[in-house]
Amino acid sequence: MKPIIPQTELELKKEEEFIFSLFEDLMANTSKHVKPGDEVLIRKAFNLAHESHRGTRRKSGEPYILHPIAVAKIVTAEIGLGTIGIVCALLHDVVEDTDYTLEDIRHMFGDKVASIIDGLTKISGMFDQQSSLQAENFRKMLMTLSDDVRVILIKLADRLHNMRTLDAMPPNKQMKIAGETIYLYAPLAHRLGLYAIKTELEDLSLKYRHPKIFQEIANKIKDNEKKRQQEINRFSLPIIEKLEKNNINFDINGRPKSIFSIWTKMQTKNIPFEEVYDLMAIRIVFDSLNREMEKTQCWQIYSLITDIYTPKPDRIRDWISSPKANGYEALHTTVMGPNGKWVEVQIRSRRMDEIAERGYAAHWKYKGEKNSEGELDKWIKKIREMLENPNSNALEFLDEFKMNLFASEIMIFTPKGDLITLPKNSTTLDFAYEIHSEIGNKAIGAKVNHKLVPLNHILLSGDQVEIITSSKQRIQKEWLENVKTAKAKLGITNAIKAETKNRIEKGKEILETKLKELNIQPSSRVFRKILPEYDVLSKDELYSKIGSGIIQLDDLVKILKKNTKSKFVRYWGLQILKSGSSKEKKAPAPKETTTDTLVIRDDMNISYKIAKCCNPIPGDDVLGYKNPNNDFIVIHKSKCPNAIKIMSSEGNCIVPVKWTSQKMLSFLAKLSLNGIDRVGIAADITAVISDELNVNIRKIYIETHDGIFEGSLDLYVYSVADLNNLILNMSKIKGVESVKRVEDITN
Repeated sequence: MKPIIPQTELELKKEEEFIFSLFEDLMANTSKHVKPGDEVLIRKAFNLAHESHRGTRRKSGEPYILHPIAVAKIVTAEIGLGTIGIVCALLHDVVEDTDYTLEDIRHMFGDKVASIIDGLTKISGMFDQQSSLQAENFRKMLMTLSDDVRVILIKLADRLHNMRTLDAMPPNKQMKIAGETIYLYAPLAHRLGLYAIKTELEDLSLKYRHPKIFQEIANKIKDNEKKRQQEINRFSLPIIEKLEKNNINFDINGRPKSIFSIWTKMQTKNIPFEEVYDLMAIRIVFDSLNREMEKTQCWQIYSLITDIYTPKPDRIRDWISSPKANGYEALHTTVMGPNGKWVEVQIRSRRMDEIAERGYAAHWKYKGEKNSEGELDKWIKKIREMLENPNSNALEFLDEFKMNLFASEIMIFTPKGDLITLPKNSTTLDFAYEIHSEIGNKAIGAKVNHKLVPLNHILLSGDQVEIITSSKQRIQKEWLENVKTAKAKLGITNAIKAETKNRIEKGKEILETKLKELNIQPSSRVFRKILPEYDVLSKDELYSKIGSGIIQLDDLVKILKKNTKSKFVRYWGLQILKSGSSKEKKAPAPKETTTDTLVIRDDMNISYKIAKCCNPIPGDDVLGYKNPNNDFIVIHKSKCPNAIKIMSSEGNCIVPVKWTSQKMLSFLAKLSLNGIDRVGIAADITAVISDELNVNIRKIYIETHDGIFEGSLDLYVYSVADLNNLILNMSKIKGVESVKRVEDITN
């Protein structure tokens, strides 16, 4: 439908009157949240916004100023922000869309308003650029959590109004904006406790992503409205009588589940609408005698309700004793109603209800009533820690943030009984890093409910966890696959980087001392000779291997006397090394063929995976398979049956691979052994393993029968040389007949 734009002076005058009527309606809604005297500042902001946006229209044809007014109304009426929030909502697009600058805003409205407008301007259009910029802009937005959360609250209000008026946009834009909304904005609203906004964003997103499904469910809810109201009245009447008899002041209301939550349940349980039984929820909001009595009153009301209706034991949710990370508090129970259907009942005080509806704004209002740090503050503190890491990659940050944003929470107890909140499916290693990064770095295992478990053990809500540490523990790259929280991933990555940095500094000092003894100054010419001889690609890798003792520099003089050339090229974004004598012709620029060799080094950033079918480790003869649909390379043994099959069918995807010697990353290897059983043979085997400095045991299993023993070992080793050395020493043990490497570690 073509937008109607006023043409005559009379039409324009009526439009102006309409704009001012909407603004006055906004002012009428601000009385609760605005101090006397602040009205002047709000009117000043409106006048500036109205003047700066004059002549600009939205896709619907309506004056653009209606959008800032609507956002300001959401900010005050639905979120509960005060004067500064309303002013910033009215001005949120001025710097981005008009000739006014941030300095103009600062001069007219002060530093605080300018700071919030700056935050909103930085994140505008955050999804319109390439993905890395999108992630970086989202990161910038979240940085305001440590400064002023109103930036995010206003941005959520802005997104909500855009979703409410999305009909004016073309279908492709509708899909794009709806996708962004369900991906980040709805979960963010949920995390900040804005349940009403979160629910509406979810429903509106579904409306534009799956319009037919949305309309079908909406129609069925409407068709059942009269029957549902009768059921609510029938269910509520006995409860009302019981609560009034006990002199409790309360409000009770019932409403259907949101369309999005019904659709989600239909999807997860693979059932039709008619089989979604808990379509309605009853909410009881009571007047508390005082803050300290709220919990007691909730349980009193629960007791009165369960005197009438039978509760479902596994559906009690006590968010009073342990509030959610976004500050949400309530007592939920599900009871069997008079019509044989389960009904959810939510019990809240007035204070709890305001926090549930208004989220962070209400949480902040009540914060001063308790000295203890709230769960929402703890979550914001975690986000701040993630943001303050100077080395964090924006895309990784976005993934990690979303992971923690969506996660359901579990409650874990420390040995002293303190409560730690973690995302669902967190491991004992996540718990260790949550306590302190040093505890995580030194963790070797844990006791969960007094039972010994490994670091990758998945925790359940209510577990009590004690972390076991050792000063000899070394961090493994594999740990990154065993943690869920961003804090743990950051701790592991930082520890590996710190270890690498220490080795680099040590290696640099050793090399410079050696060159000084030879009266040679470090130079690019010197490094052009040294790097290819030691099979490394950079000075840092050279320093690292010298610092870890892999490179001894015994033949440095001999190397420096050689006359060699080397050439560095790039292959699929990874560094490749070519080298040859000075007599050879200059190599041409590389093409995507199998003539270039991928060199795998001590580098956390190289995108490769170890094939589980053959489990290669440094020293094995290997090749790489580059799937056109993936960004990583899979490393196989050259003799692996799967690799041979790939070579025959997808030869153009094969990449020659070379493994440099290294001591930073360890790889999982499996050994099988058997022999003649005797007393003490298990102790002799473990003694040999413990003597091998380069070996870390993951699992050991030995079984004896009829005088014969059979066993298996899962070990972390740095190379084939380490593994062969271990096999040789184990073969020397009296009674051991055979020690073999098992190719497939999945068996």
